[in-house]
Amino acid sequence: MRRSKLVVLGVLVALISLQSGVYAQGITQEMLGEIQKSYQASPENRALQNAIAGNDINKIAANHANEANFDTYFSDRVMSQAVTDQKSSGRCWMFTGLNVLRSKAIARYDLPGDFQFSQVYLFFWDQLEKSNLFLQAIIDTRTKPMDDKTVEWLFKNPIGDGGQFTGVANLIDKYGVVPADVMQETNSSNKTSTMASILSLKLREYGLELREMGAKKGVTAQQLQQRKTEMLKVVYKILALNFGEPPAQFTWTQRDKDGKPVETATYTPASFRDKFANADFSTFYMIMNDPTREYYKVYEIEYDRHVYDGDNWKYLNLPMEEIAPMAIASIKDNTMMYFSCDVGKFLNRDKGFLDVNNYDYGSLFGIDFKMDKKQRVSTFASGSSHAMTLCAVDLDANGQPLKWMVENSWGSSYGYKGFLIMTNEWFNEYMFRVVIESKYIPQKYLDMFKNQKAIMLPPWDPMFAPEE
Repeated sequence: MRRSKLVVLGVLVALISLQSGVYAQGITQEMLGEIQKSYQASPENRALQNAIAGNDINKIAANHANEANFDTYFSDRVMSQAVTDQKSSGRCWMFTGLNVLRSKAIARYDLPGDFQFSQVYLFFWDQLEKSNLFLQAIIDTRTKPMDDKTVEWLFKNPIGDGGQFTGVANLIDKYGVVPADVMQETNSSNKTSTMASILSLKLREYGLELREMGAKKGVTAQQLQQRKTEMLKVVYKILALNFGEPPAQFTWTQRDKDGKPVETATYTPASFRDKFANADFSTFYMIMNDPTREYYKVYEIEYDRHVYDGDNWKYLNLPMEEIAPMAIASIKDNTMMYFSCDVGKFLNRDKGFLDVNNYDYGSLFGIDFKMDKKQRVSTFASGSSHAMTLCAVDLDANGQPLKWMVENSWGSSYGYKGFLIMTNEWFNEYMFRVVIESKYIPQKYLDMFKNQKAIMLPPWDPMFAPEE
């Protein structure tokens, strides 16, 4: 009897709510019925259901008429050599940064086309430096509660294999470089997930220990630093077992493009850098297009660096129409650039073709997708996910870009011979940042970097996730 009264009472409450203009927040039977009636089980919808349920959506939504726009001609191109392969790792940022320097070295010294700087050498130091960055940040924030936003972010992200260009610059400046045949890739560098999981677990353990140690009375800053050093010894051991130890000195034979020996010499990583990767990184500037933030402002991301005593990620935010001319000037002068974008959007993987018209999801489902770039970023629908080397542009008779090309680091069999080609429309919608040398940047923008105090942004903003 009591149960029936409760049911009646619930019905009365629902009726009163509907009459007063307050609709049920959950899905009621009435609401469900209305939703179901809106779907027409027509022959057309049944055919679509059969097709979609049994196939890859992109295969069905592919705009085959658009494939005629796939063209591999470029009016201006920086010639590149053998395509690199980051394998199953998130080191696109490192491969891209080193590929920019590699292109310069090959051209300057007439090196073989397959010459590479060792990625695993720099990655060893990256992981050690990131470990120190995490542990020192834990020491710096030890008085804050565990649920503090920064502390929480640190423990969620103790280390990773992703990154960005300032990491490349800081690591090379500090540790130099070596050729790829002096320190070669290992299974752990090509497949970083297992080692990253092990290292993350240990760093979180160490982070808790440092917080507990720092909370004790009488513990000095020097004692915390001594304990951190002991922890980094363990990290070094893990890295050495996975990658081998980086060489302090090595003998290497320089060869010309035909493979003929030119010179055999003994180098340190620093002296090899000074000869073959000699770059003044202070002349490299990151330009970004983030329509969710004010343009013509300089921004900096807290804790977004690879080296504790290095540089945070800093950039100038500009409209797309002001970025393209600088990139064109760089390509015309035979200079590649570090470039990052939302690579998975509208990507034809077979051709390596990026175009907003590659897939017609609207016609397939009979619905519209209306968000612009700003709205997509604001709602986490889009963001930079991958770094590549911008190397070519195709200009029309008026000097306006029609399409662009990047050298990827997914091996030569992926896409168009290891490259990706993107229409200018796609470039405008899904490109986010490019690193350009100062000589291609108008003085008014360089003055903004020089004269503005950077606006500090939090590290947990999704726009600043490391490129992988």
